[in-house]
This record gives sequence, C-alpha cells and structure tokens, in this order.
Amino acid sequence: MIQAENLAFSYTGSPPFVLDGIRFAVEDGDYVSILGDNGCGKSTLVKLILRFLRPTRGSIEVKTKRIGYVPQRSDAAASGFPITVHEMLDSYRRLLKLRDKSVIEESLNRVGLSGCSGALMGTLSGGQSQKALIARALMGDPELLILDEPSAGVDQDSQREIYGLIKALNAVRGITVVSVEHNLEAAVANSTLIYHLSGGSGHMCTPRQYVSEYLKPKGDEDHA
Repeated sequence: MIQAENLAFSYTGSPPFVLDGIRFAVEDGDYVSILGDNGCGKSTLVKLILRFLRPTRGSIEVKTKRIGYVPQRSDAAASGFPITVHEMLDSYRRLLKLRDKSVIEESLNRVGLSGCSGALMGTLSGGQSQKALIARALMGDPELLILDEPSAGVDQDSQREIYGLIKALNAVRGITVVSVEHNLEAAVANSTLIYHLSGGSGHMCTPRQYVSEYLKPKGDEDHA
C-alpha cells in the first residue's frame, strides 16, 4: 500500500533534514500507528504520504488514490461557524463529484451520528466532532485511512468509541489505517504495527516489541 525508500525531507531543501533515510512498507490491511516525541516529523511524514509535500530525496509510493484523511480537530472545527454536519459533508460530496446524496447519511450511520445531521458543527462535543470528520473521510470509500491524533481533545468514553470504530474499519472492512498518535495506550492496544520516529529516522515494530524496546521501566537495565 505504501513504500518509502531512502526518504528524506527538509523544508529548506538542504540540511538539517526533518526526516532522513526513512524506509518502511505498509501492507494492505495494516493498522500502523506513528509514534515519537513532539517535533520528530510525524505530521511531516503524513504530509509526504498525502503528497502535500514532495521528498527532498528518495521516494514514497502510495498504491491507491482512494485515501480518506482525518486532520487534527482544530479550534475552527469546534467554533461557532454556522455550518451543519450535513452541509459540511455535502460540500465534500460535491468535491468528490458523488451524485448519490445518500452517501451522507450512510457515512453518518457508520460512525454512529445518524441523529446529528442537522446539528451545527460548533455545537458538537469533541467526540462527535471527530466522528463527523471520520464520516467525511469515509465518503469516498477509501482503501487507506490516515488520521492525525484522532483522540486529541476527546474525553475517555469518546476515545474508546473512536478507537473501536477505527479498529472495526480496519479489521472488519479491511481499510488500511495509518494514524499519527500521542495516545500510547491506544496505539499499543489497537495497532498491528508501530512506526517509531526519533532523530529523523524510524523503526517499524510490533506493539509488543515497542513496549519491550521503548517503554521498559527505568532501572530495568540495571537489574538485567
């Protein structure tokens, strides 16, 4: 689904590089969480996958054009801007040139927001707002779903619902998932693979390997 080879990126086109020597593969049906400290290049990597940015060196190939993208839930999404959930989704439907308007309600049903079509976006809770953004991403029937910190600003109960939804989309519907994460617990519990970014380079591993290699309690080495 996604193949990166010797990928490097700099916003200036020259050193220092935000990302350098990145190599990884995401196969159909994978659920990959991207983890790392703030400023390590997680969002930059997602922008390269989405082709919002071009590599400075190397290559990244995405083998589908059916991509759904869920950006970070911004303050604007939670503001009082007078647009309803239905209007937001309908504008995206027209952008995708989808003729069948029933896709709006179908997408809302898939995320459990069937009763919120007429609600203003600014009146939704954090969890509802995030589900509306996921519904929008699903309208094009994506093969690849990319999310940027899907649980940011969302309460615990809504987090469980959102990750349950993402997991079902991956495990039941077969949608490949790539998610930038700050939620370590959710990443370990739900992902099939974790891509750890640090110092501009990355390492792909299983959740179990990630816990062993990166979350080992301090002092364990001293008693090994």
